[in-house]
Amino acid sequence: MALFDTYGLSLLMGAAVGFVLALTGAGGGILAVPLLVFGLHLQMADAAPIGLLAVGLAAAIGALLGLRDGIVRYRAALLIGTTGMLLAPLGVRLGRSLPNAPLMAAFALVLAWVAWRSFHQSGKAACASPTGQPHLCAMNAATGRLTLRAPCVLALAGTGALSGLLSGLLGVGGGFVIVPMLSRISDVTMRGIVATSLAVIALVSVGGVAGAATQGGMAWSVALPFAAGAVLALLAGRRVSARLAGPRLQQAFGAVAGGVALLLLLRAVRMLAGG
Repeated sequence: MALFDTYGLSLLMGAAVGFVLALTGAGGGILAVPLLVFGLHLQMADAAPIGLLAVGLAAAIGALLGLRDGIVRYRAALLIGTTGMLLAPLGVRLGRSLPNAPLMAAFALVLAWVAWRSFHQSGKAACASPTGQPHLCAMNAATGRLTLRAPCVLALAGTGALSGLLSGLLGVGGGFVIVPMLSRISDVTMRGIVATSLAVIALVSVGGVAGAATQGGMAWSVALPFAAGAVLALLAGRRVSARLAGPRLQQAFGAVAGGVALLLLLRAVRMLAGG
């Protein structure tokens, strides 16, 4: 009975993650790890690869749909994703070597930043250049592709390195890094940015999940139903995402993320204090 409860709860929590991912784009997957920590009482190092597997599979579905619609900037995705895949196993190794409380506190701070950014960006245009200068990775009007000059390549590679390290370390997809960076350095539409980010998350997740599996850090009995719930809910959520999208949704997501960040931080403080 307990095993059935674990399967059922994992499936439901995965569905919640997939639905939020469908509504908010690449950033919703950051709630996967807190759900596993609070819902199934997993350690951060055990929850991270499970969350990454679920988010990676759901992102792969979203990326394939984006490729079908022709909105994925696949050259940029390959560059960011390849760099991220190389760094993700290092993040997994670091995560398994760090104590649970500091890792939880670090995750809480990242989640708090995501919450702040959701509120900050809810009323702003997504793709405007903040400085008024030409974008570092500008679209070529003739070819419809990004112009990948050296500064652009370095920026994309750096984005991939950071998202890959954080993906392995914290079990997050990295969309909260990729989306704002692409918004800042390119003039790709927001639909294209989210679809490209999902493609990167799918690639980076391969490195993180493979690293966790080879290091014996994947609880498959929880990971498989959690991932299945996420994928199914993502597909269902896409049907209503267009009607629910907008500033209010961003603010609601920010409020949820901020509340979860506070709970994680309080738990980390209690653990550090020996409570």
